[in-house]
This record gives sequence, C-alpha cells and structure tokens, in this order.
Amino acid sequence: MTTTADKGIYGGITARLKAGSATGWGVFHPGSKAMILGGLMLIVSAFLPWVYLPFLEQVTGEVYALRGTDGPGVITLAVGFLAFAGGFVPRRRLAIAHAAIPGLLVAGIVLLQTWNILAFSASAGAWGGLLPGMGLVLAGGGAVVLLKSSWTMYRTWLPA
Repeated sequence: MTTTADKGIYGGITARLKAGSATGWGVFHPGSKAMILGGLMLIVSAFLPWVYLPFLEQVTGEVYALRGTDGPGVITLAVGFLAFAGGFVPRRRLAIAHAAIPGLLVAGIVLLQTWNILAFSASAGAWGGLLPGMGLVLAGGGAVVLLKSSWTMYRTWLPA
C-alpha cells in the first residue's frame, strides 16, 4: 500500500515524469511543443482585433476594430484551449484529433473571414474598406501550426 509520503507533495507526478523520461517523452509526445504553441496562438488571437474598419474614421474620427471575441473568435478561443490541452495527451489518435480538429475549424473560419473582407471591399468598390487585423493573421498562423503538427504526428509517431 502506498502512502501519501510515497507519492510526494504532487501525488506522484514526479515519479510518473521520471518513468516517462526513460522512454524519452514522459507525459509529452512528438507534437506537444507545436500543439502548445498553436493553442496559445489561437487563445491570444481571440482577444486581438480581427477586422479594422478604416472607412468609419471619416464619421467617428477613429478607426473602429472588431475583436475576435465580437464574432467567431469565441470559437477560436474554445478550440485553442482544446489544442493546448492536447499537447499533454500522450495518446496518438487523441493527440492528432486535438491538433487536426481545431486546425481545420480555425482555418475554415479564417478563410471565411478573409472572403467576407474581400467580398465587402469588392462590392463597396473601395479596396481597403475593411482590413485584416493581427488577430486574424495570428489565428491563421495557429491553424497552420496545428495542421502541420497533426500531419507530422500522423506520419512519424511510432505506435507504442
């Protein structure tokens, strides 16, 4: 019977990390770093401006910006946490799903948002009427990182 003293202050996590480091990864897997980075990119992008509306400057005197949390960035925030958590799941199929599903979903959102910006600019006849913000660019980059990570894990992760 193991006692609390045997497990240490954190319930034996240090023992599990030591045992896992003998195999090379511990609780992490080959795509952990990229998934953590991609997840953080999605989380941060949700709070940044996604679309700038410079044509309102003539009316209001300032450039209006739509943040990610004003629209589809809420979904980006949610799946960003899913991707981040997937960096700590050492199961092959589950880790690939945690990277591929958020990557595909956010890539679709970014493409749709880009299409909306281009369609509005074309229909209004004023190119530059809407401009992409840093949040949209960061979300697209996070989606690319996650999709690349899922593909790399699919191709190279040796079955246990």
